[in-house]
Amino acid sequence: MSSAQEQFFGHYGPWAMVAGASEGLGAAWAEALASRGLSLLLCARREGPLGELASTLAQRYPVQLRTLVLDLSVPEDVGTLLDEAQRLELGLVVYNAAASPVGAFLQQDEARLDKVLQTNCQTPSVVLRRLLPAMQARRRGGVVLMSSMAGFQGAEQLVAYAASKAYLRVLAEGLWAELRPHGVHVMACVAGATRTPGYLASLEAGKRSPGELEPAEVVQSALEALGTGPVHVPGMTNRAAARFLSLLPKRWSVALFSSNTRKLRSERS
Repeated sequence: MSSAQEQFFGHYGPWAMVAGASEGLGAAWAEALASRGLSLLLCARREGPLGELASTLAQRYPVQLRTLVLDLSVPEDVGTLLDEAQRLELGLVVYNAAASPVGAFLQQDEARLDKVLQTNCQTPSVVLRRLLPAMQARRRGGVVLMSSMAGFQGAEQLVAYAASKAYLRVLAEGLWAELRPHGVHVMACVAGATRTPGYLASLEAGKRSPGELEPAEVVQSALEALGTGPVHVPGMTNRAAARFLSLLPKRWSVALFSSNTRKLRSERS
């Protein structure tokens, strides 16, 4: 293990939890952390992909792996996750789980909107409230909350999702200020268009968004930035876009961002 890996393990080990780990960004996080020697508690809704990921990682890396098949919009499942997590010495929490319905707000039923609020806002708040005290007491550790460029302004087709991602970004900013004196690094990773299976499935045929990155690129960028500040936007194009949008009147930034999210296919219930 190199000195850089030892330093990383010393601050964020020996265990990491990745919520929403079965594919895409979650799987990329699991791979990157296992490669750095961290043992993993992985949870996701789908048993098949989660099991396949765990089997692959077990073959590649000499780390311990535990998996939980859970729906983080269900309070009982959240309790199960916390019971397991609090048995481990967690040094890093990556919250990647998200409900992300696509379509006009007024066409979403209330149950789907409730799931967005529970999965994207309520559950990460409860999880961090329960898991952060141990990190604070040890004076080391880290949290990555996966946010989105959509959380910088409202967006057509993603109204509730964008609002929830704004919540995660601001939550990370406040926790960063409160916990950095205690050695705990908190960061919102504000991802732009990322070539995950869900993102690719939502696109209209032939449509692409500027600044698209592979999941592994997003994770690598976030790991390099962890501990340097409360918010990180992976990718030069995305950072430039975020800066540009922040300078525009809000009505313009919403309209401009919506010109891209308008390309997303609405879900069919």
